[in-house]
Amino acid sequence: MTHPKAGDPVWVDIYTADPDRTIAFYGELFGWTAERGGPEFGGYITFRKNGKAVAGGMGKMPDSPQGPDQWTVYLASPDARATADKAAAHGGTIVVPPMEVGDLGVMAVLGDPGEAGVGIWQAGTFPGIETAAIVNDGKWRDHDGAPSWFELHSRRYETALDFYRDVFGWDDTLAMPEQPGFRYTTIHSTSPMLGGVMDASVLPEDAPAGWTVYFGADDVDKAVAKVVELGGTILAPAEDTPYGRMASVADATGARFHLGGDVV
Repeated sequence: MTHPKAGDPVWVDIYTADPDRTIAFYGELFGWTAERGGPEFGGYITFRKNGKAVAGGMGKMPDSPQGPDQWTVYLASPDARATADKAAAHGGTIVVPPMEVGDLGVMAVLGDPGEAGVGIWQAGTFPGIETAAIVNDGKWRDHDGAPSWFELHSRRYETALDFYRDVFGWDDTLAMPEQPGFRYTTIHSTSPMLGGVMDASVLPEDAPAGWTVYFGADDVDKAVAKVVELGGTILAPAEDTPYGRMASVADATGARFHLGGDVV
């Protein structure tokens, strides 16, 4: 995360109706601490793991759209305003126009052609995630509670890939071998791949699409049990996959995310 390329995932934050409950949930689950910004930052929350920034959070404003609590993934851009303009020209929508966040950077939120929300982050003094899960010889380091993978589920798979290539400069993607009912492209063709795009057209109509984040868990089953203990829910139980043990859950206010264990 220290030297991201344009289009790399560099930050995640949660939009929540209950900041206090959200802080308590992730503090208990991952051992995160929380710092609230001053009025000039709207009380924005910075979550830290071992003193390093891992995620952010924002309470819903009374006059803002009251959709479900959700995590947003932000992609790096050298010029957030130019990226937003390019997104609008390529079939996207501007949800939150580019705005300066003090000297930290410039942020914006877009809707892609598949109606998935995605953020833009143009780094100033703040580059983004300061710790992340890193694979070394098939095992994770700095893993537990760190963002480890970022994934877009899109029902407009080819259109979405074209959009992110055109708007964010994804010029080094890798299409995985296709299987019946499975199409997937990674953001990079070599490690660190960071994330990818999955064809969600094969999923049930009521299955959610959009960007999601995987947080590392040294013991996925234990983490899932903790999610339930803290008032969250299991969306897909833990299972072994070619990429490690994984589970899909929602936190105590309904925000969805994934848990990922060691590569097997």
